[in-house]
Amino acid sequence: MTSSNNSFVAIFSLLLLSTMQCHAQLSSTFYDRTCPNALTTIRTSIRQAISRERRMAASLIRLHFHDCFVQGCDASLLLDETPTIVSEKTALPNLGSVRGFGIIEDAKREVEKTCPGIVSCADILAVAARDASTLVSEFHFFT
Repeated sequence: MTSSNNSFVAIFSLLLLSTMQCHAQLSSTFYDRTCPNALTTIRTSIRQAISRERRMAASLIRLHFHDCFVQGCDASLLLDETPTIVSEKTALPNLGSVRGFGIIEDAKREVEKTCPGIVSCADILAVAARDASTLVSEFHFFT
């Protein structure tokens, strides 16, 4: 294929992709019926962790990034190592650079008390990162 053909294919592909409709299923009200206190419970847990250690906000955002980086946001970073599974927690790129696992586990434990088996770890991790980013301004880090 010539370079002009390659360029045409690339431009055509971009135009085709830009005209496709996307039907996102993400919603901040997803758990309103099945676990109405989920977001409040997560926010409370994250707020407590950040008030104890301000740097935890950045750590939770980084934890979410590392989870989403390779194959999507699936909470696989939270899985512990087993004899048959090599954990992402101990993978060289993450070793010593990500932290906050216990904070997510605490939030999950609190959510499970009111809504067992409803809210996924991936959702808790995403909400924790969202809340951490908004809580940063509330704690006035630069005062």
